[in-house]
Amino acid sequence: MKWLNKIDSFSFVVGRSLLGIYFIGPGLSKVFSYAATLALMKVKGVPFSSILLPATIIIQIFGGLLLILGRNLREASLILFGLTITINIFIHNFWTLSGDPTQAHEVQNFVKNLAIGAGLLVLATKDKN
Repeated sequence: MKWLNKIDSFSFVVGRSLLGIYFIGPGLSKVFSYAATLALMKVKGVPFSSILLPATIIIQIFGGLLLILGRNLREASLILFGLTITINIFIHNFWTLSGDPTQAHEVQNFVKNLAIGAGLLVLATKDKN
């Protein structure tokens, strides 16, 4: 069963790298669409949006890099988990969209982010440092 151990190691690197890319992409996107993202956050009622947007960008980019590099996995995973759940509550608040055609899309994003959060919690327990 040594080949399974090799697959486990490969899967671990690929999985954490894909999660890292998942955060780096949106982090960079927020840099290039800063004003629009800030406006969305304000419309959605995110408190301290002017402070939280730069913090979110930093957390997503550097947290994603840490996942890819395999450094401080526990800390990065837990911080990204907290960010993901916070974003879910404020941005993908489908429960406020009753009758709105975008509600189904927001439900899908909410559930997807729960799955991402679950993956981050699993990754936090597998710190290889």
